[in-house]
Amino acid sequence: MPEKKHKAHVAKEKKEVVTRLKKLVKDYNVVAAVDVENLPAKQLLNMRTQLRGKAYLLMSKKRLISIALDEAGKEGLPELKKHLRGMPALLFSNDNPFTLFKLLKKNKSPAPIKAGQTAPKDITIKAGSTGFAPGPIISELGALGIKAGVEAGKVAVKEDKVVAKEGDKVSAKLAGLLQRLDIQPMEIGLNLVAAYENGSVLTKELLDIDEDAFIEQLKRAASDAYKLTIGISLPVKENINALLGKAHMEALALADSQSIITKETLGRILGKAEAQANMLKSKV
Repeated sequence: MPEKKHKAHVAKEKKEVVTRLKKLVKDYNVVAAVDVENLPAKQLLNMRTQLRGKAYLLMSKKRLISIALDEAGKEGLPELKKHLRGMPALLFSNDNPFTLFKLLKKNKSPAPIKAGQTAPKDITIKAGSTGFAPGPIISELGALGIKAGVEAGKVAVKEDKVVAKEGDKVSAKLAGLLQRLDIQPMEIGLNLVAAYENGSVLTKELLDIDEDAFIEQLKRAASDAYKLTIGISLPVKENINALLGKAHMEALALADSQSIITKETLGRILGKAEAQANMLKSKV
């Protein structure tokens, strides 16, 4: 008799979590992958309060989240699995992803990095005074490859130095030095890694827009487009008055050059004729 294969038992609680995740995916337009690693419980509670009415956060195991994303039936949604990092959670919202990212970013606060934590970005010690009197800190800086000297009685860093690349584990020595220099590279808050909307997955690099710079780019583009329509005499609602004014001035210039009499040119033509007549008279 062949042995019967037993199906792996899946706990009822896990099935319920997957079902709940799948329902939330269907109920909301935007599904975002967030990383809540290193987020203290107090800050997590505060973030839930901030998000109330705007977004819903659900934490679960990576495997269960992956299953829900695969089985939810939305085109392109499984791509979000690639962005489940650290301690993953899903954030559900009907706001657009850019608004959601801005909200989460606004509610982040700087914090020191601890030994063993991963650098969230390149960490740089900038050139300038450290504020410390000459002492052991010079050798501490030197041990990390940082050029330092004494200026105006204080230890100063001679040139910018990247002491950790994004993704590097920070040593206890470096973490201690960064705290002494009051460099806080960490940000406490929900880290949105990527967001899904209408079949597309947008990463944080695409969502993190400098709004002031973006508005300036739009203004510059609008100005350039306006100048182009004037240059090629393309009439649109925004430039019609300017084009009519330009056409009027060009018509007047043509009439003047060809001595064409109109109500606007009559005075100038007569004045020009009189000046020419006087010139001829003076030569006789």
